[in-house]
Amino acid sequence: MEDFKPLVIIPTYNEALNIKFIINEIFKTCPDINILIVDDNSPDGTAEIVHQMLDKRIYILKRTKKQGLASAYIEGFKKGIDLGFNRFIQMDADFSHKPEYLPLMLENLKKYDFVIGSRNIKGGGVQNWSFFRNLISKAGSLYSKVILFCPINDLTGGFNGWRKEVLEGINLNNIISLGYSFQIELKYKAYKKGFKYIEFPIIFPDRKYGESKMSKDIFFEALKNVVKIRFSK
Repeated sequence: MEDFKPLVIIPTYNEALNIKFIINEIFKTCPDINILIVDDNSPDGTAEIVHQMLDKRIYILKRTKKQGLASAYIEGFKKGIDLGFNRFIQMDADFSHKPEYLPLMLENLKKYDFVIGSRNIKGGGVQNWSFFRNLISKAGSLYSKVILFCPINDLTGGFNGWRKEVLEGINLNNIISLGYSFQIELKYKAYKKGFKYIEFPIIFPDRKYGESKMSKDIFFEALKNVVKIRFSK
């Protein structure tokens, strides 16, 4: 039987207020898990804080400049595969993805090819979001679902788990997204390849510290890419 070797990947840019606390909280929940921080040369010293914490469970990939979410995850996935890991969990640094859900994510990754922490199924939702922000998010997932003819309820969410075989089957070199549409593209291509998935409900709170990287312009730009994703290889 294949060994179960999970890796949490956290892309960071200016997360100095959060990074130490999220790493410690992950280890409280899952003491034996490994974490890879992919930092885009944060000017606030995020990478330096991680370096001070380094132990055998923590890896850091420091990039020379801000290159975006998609490339951060793609580099992180490839680095993780090179290091011998075979399960990968995407997480934000700002506690919007609660570490308390990690055990359930890991358990599901033993049975499914990819796993989605979903805000848009029964039991899931958001906290401390404005009505307008919540409406935009739900409309974005619905729009993507319709355009892509895809049954996944939370296509835009970023708390996801993947088997190595899924990432290799998708072929990360063929990903066309540069930003937040990456979350949509990855799920859609995995679904189209026939990989088995599950959505489980999560509550998604707004960040407490630091500034969100998401804006309306970024979000609508991501939705423009959905049509391109629909007809990409």
